[in-house]
Amino acid sequence: MTDGPFLIPVLGDQLTPDIAALRHADKARSVVLMMEVADETRYVRHHKAKIAFILSAMRHHADRLRALGWTVDYVKLDDPANSGSFTAEVARAIARHHPVAIHVTEAGEWRVRAMLEDWELRFGLPVTIHEDDRFLCSHAEFDSWAAARKQLRMEFFYRDMRRKTGLLMTSAGNPEGGEWNYDAENRKPPPGRDLLMPQPVRFRSDAVTQDVLALVADRFADHIGSLDHFHFAVTHEEAMREQRRFLDEALPRFGDYQDAMLTDEPFLWHSILSPYINAGLLDPLALCQAVEARYRAGKVPLNATEGFIRQIIGWREYVRGIYWHEGPDYAQRNALGATRPLPGFYWTGETDMHCMAQAIGQTIDHAYAHHIQRLMITGNFALLAGIDPHQVHVWYLEVYADAYEWVELPNTLGMSQFADGGLLGSKPYAASGAYINRMSDYCKSCRYDVKQRVGEDACPFNALYWDFLARNEKLLGGNMRLAMPYRNWAKMAQPDRAAIRDQAARFLTSLD
Repeated sequence: MTDGPFLIPVLGDQLTPDIAALRHADKARSVVLMMEVADETRYVRHHKAKIAFILSAMRHHADRLRALGWTVDYVKLDDPANSGSFTAEVARAIARHHPVAIHVTEAGEWRVRAMLEDWELRFGLPVTIHEDDRFLCSHAEFDSWAAARKQLRMEFFYRDMRRKTGLLMTSAGNPEGGEWNYDAENRKPPPGRDLLMPQPVRFRSDAVTQDVLALVADRFADHIGSLDHFHFAVTHEEAMREQRRFLDEALPRFGDYQDAMLTDEPFLWHSILSPYINAGLLDPLALCQAVEARYRAGKVPLNATEGFIRQIIGWREYVRGIYWHEGPDYAQRNALGATRPLPGFYWTGETDMHCMAQAIGQTIDHAYAHHIQRLMITGNFALLAGIDPHQVHVWYLEVYADAYEWVELPNTLGMSQFADGGLLGSKPYAASGAYINRMSDYCKSCRYDVKQRVGEDACPFNALYWDFLARNEKLLGGNMRLAMPYRNWAKMAQPDRAAIRDQAARFLTSLD
């Protein structure tokens, strides 16, 4: 027994060849276990393309590890002996290989972490859980940062990450250009359509991916989404090709138009790299260093460079810190007491609201929507309509290829739905149709009139916005960042306010 191997489970978002548990292991004495299990495909009803991306990327990663000299025990989803869960598959692997110990990299989600922590007692084997050092900020470091502050604002965390990495810092220790944040320069409305839009690489499916697509189409036919537009990179090499495409073609204008939206243009100047970063196919710090190098070479403006780097070493690291710092009950928070069920059109895109149809439609097609479509279209509508934030959270977790609970949950409950009462964001991201009209061309093709608050043709976002403020005034009326809209609401004549609230009530009733 003392001569047995070490068993190293590698999870579906740990597709990095030097992940911590592997980096500390002896190849000659180790068996890498990779498992496709039913529990992980169905704990929420994931988008078909999301499942296909992860399974294909896992199978390709197993081949990469074998080429690097690792012994890999791979269990496919359609293996007749597959037990359907991580723990049961580890038990079967123990029976096959008789390991002397288990080494694993920490899980990214609370529910999986609980499984890993149970293995030592369950199996009677030493289990070493290695910290996932692909992130810049450890759990202990974030907890220490949080303990020293009354408010956990991302901006100040981001500045610490800039200092830690040296990204966009001068030799004197100051931020490049004299400012930490150039977000004010990154809010340009959409440009005209005469400009050539960059497009992501559409990778041709090899035999491995084709097998996965057939499996997903058969087993998950009742899940949301289409496989007709499947274009994901599924290997490190393909992900690096997509990274180079972004750096060359999209990054220079990413900053200017990162908040813009255009009909039938789902990608614009966005990177489309988050699925690959979150699954482990790309190194986030190396990506940020490559972005900075383009700026230093004079190829990319500072506002685009800073805006992208802030999303990675600022926001991404920050929401992970919030997720682990706050604990498993974070998912149940509902500070605004929102209880309305999620409307059915979130699964079909069939609605007369053109902005919603666009954002949801491309989500169904691509398992993708960029951050403003998520925050200010689908998220904004759910917030204004008083949708149960847990249902909103589950929907986002289901439909986006880059969605893992550690990154999706704080973004949804905290930033989008204000369900944590302001822990993460200083105000709700609520907006009327005017914002959507300013940042997109959606309203031009909509049957609703964005300039009307009441009436059959009035944009639903308008009445819903004021109704949201009115019904939550006891909770939000003291928020200084909402002082101006509340003053405007108070100045409206009582009959006008009553008409707006009646308009909102009738629309909300129609959702039921």
